[in-house]
Amino acid sequence: MNFWETEYYGNTILDYSISLGIILGAIIAGKLLYWLSKNVIKKLTARTKTNLDDIIVDKVEEPVVFGLVLWAAWYALSLLNYPVSELSSEDLQNGIEVPYSHTRQFVNHLFNFLLVINITWLIARLVDALIEEYIVPLTEKTESDLDDQLLPIFRKGLKIIVWVMGIVVGLNNAGYDVGAVIAGLGIGGLAFALAAQDTVKNFFGGIMIFADKPFKIGERIQIGDIDGFVEEIGIRSTRIKTLAGRMVTIPNSMFSGDAIENVDREPTRKIVLNLGLTYDTTAEQMEQAMQILKDISSNHTDKIEENVLVSFNAFGDFSLGILFIYYIRKEADILNTQTAMNLDILKKFNAAGLDMAFPTQTVYHQAMK
Repeated sequence: MNFWETEYYGNTILDYSISLGIILGAIIAGKLLYWLSKNVIKKLTARTKTNLDDIIVDKVEEPVVFGLVLWAAWYALSLLNYPVSELSSEDLQNGIEVPYSHTRQFVNHLFNFLLVINITWLIARLVDALIEEYIVPLTEKTESDLDDQLLPIFRKGLKIIVWVMGIVVGLNNAGYDVGAVIAGLGIGGLAFALAAQDTVKNFFGGIMIFADKPFKIGERIQIGDIDGFVEEIGIRSTRIKTLAGRMVTIPNSMFSGDAIENVDREPTRKIVLNLGLTYDTTAEQMEQAMQILKDISSNHTDKIEENVLVSFNAFGDFSLGILFIYYIRKEADILNTQTAMNLDILKKFNAAGLDMAFPTQTVYHQAMK
């Protein structure tokens, strides 16, 4: 008996060499196929007008090479003989069939599983590449931030679904009881859902923000006791920089249950002044004071609306009340406008001899007899 006919575990050295040669040949063929794809096929697809063929070639080449090596390895191992448990002559006479090799069964199940995983890998790569090439540019052109925020979640969720389905199909092909696995996942998923109620609420709260658009990044809002500018809008939470300069993170579920006041979306800022003149002011001076307020308003029409309200509205405890209401335009600076209006009122009232009242008391003393 020569060297090549030496037998180990039911196979000769020649049998093992042939199987190993097939596997090595498949690896070399895969390398050549990969080089051909990179240096020839990709150059040809680059000349076409569409990017679809470039995407397909780029994402398919690695799974195809792996699939070629995988198939060659399975074929090479299938050529070998696998030892089985020996039967007695009495068992053979009774017609008992030779049992199927557990090793061969394991090899077949393993390659069936790996084949499905390879196909799943190919599908996941293609889907992700198509989204990146065709859907992402569309979302970047839209004005809405909703699609930009939801697209990464959609991509990850789709990849998870593809891989979960691939693994389930692979396990089924490998001979596992997929029904029991799915039942276990269902119970685990229920427990996970109960533990993640707050996360789900925040997620849908984030969707509500992007869909209804009660505010945008950079706008000033008030919700509860929080007043500040929106710095970041996420799926789970929103960050607001308060007027004091502190960063506050608010769960998005809060926005679906509380009232939101968007300060920046007010058409005008309403300013209400209650001015008080002393009780020695005459009726003519009161009319003069109201006319001064109207003249001041007309001099600032570039900053305030024309529909101002001026009224002699109260006989107070220590003053005669004048109600003055005006509306600052959206594009005007609120603080500077208020400063300019108040300075004009103070200067013109002083020039006209109109005295502002302040809390006073008059005490009458009666001499005791």
